Amino acid sequence: MGLNDHAGKHVRRHGERRAAHRAARHSGRRPGDGDTRGAILAAARDEFAAGGFDGATIRGIAARAGVDPALVHHYFGAKDKLFEEAISLPVAPEAFLPQLLATVEPARVGELVTRRFLTVWEDTANRPVFMAMLRSVVGNEQAASLVRDRLGRQVFGPIAGLLGVPDAALRANLIGAQFIGLALARYVGRVEPLASAEVETLVTALAPTIQRYLFGDLS
Repeated sequence: MGLNDHAGKHVRRHGERRAAHRAARHSGRRPGDGDTRGAILAAARDEFAAGGFDGATIRGIAARAGVDPALVHHYFGAKDKLFEEAISLPVAPEAFLPQLLATVEPARVGELVTRRFLTVWEDTANRPVFMAMLRSVVGNEQAASLVRDRLGRQVFGPIAGLLGVPDAALRANLIGAQFIGLALARYVGRVEPLASAEVETLVTALAPTIQRYLFGDLS
């Protein structure tokens, strides 16, 4: 076999690989990546975190994930369904509150809940979920309704059920309002000096308020 034959085979093989790659992209599949659904979900969290519900588009999410937009619809349907999955909480109160309330003296619960909230937010792996929520509730009622439902079922409801005190639902909502306001100012608005304050500084400042919401007199 001559040199030209070898060169011809190399060119043909290269062409076949390029064609296969184009076919894979056309079908919406990520070459060599079996977790397409997970990649779309991660891309959606980043898109919702960056632009909120209104700013994110199926086309933009697909581009970030490296897939065809039709594949996003195939796995998740409409944008609101994708958003609902994208804001699944990485840490839910029922995962840690029962043990905390059972093992810690009541006077320290506000401090520990505040520290847990900030610790979860400071983890950059969790940030896209929370940022997606915060950026979406401001300008879109559909997204705000989804976030309220998620927080009600997974955060405020469990907290209220575990407190065992009068006005538990109101107390849980007050805690949520305090933490959401903190997150908006620190992580979205980047208001200084709050944005660069040390976690323990914020725990010291906020814990007494959270403690009062938990167990204090609200009258």
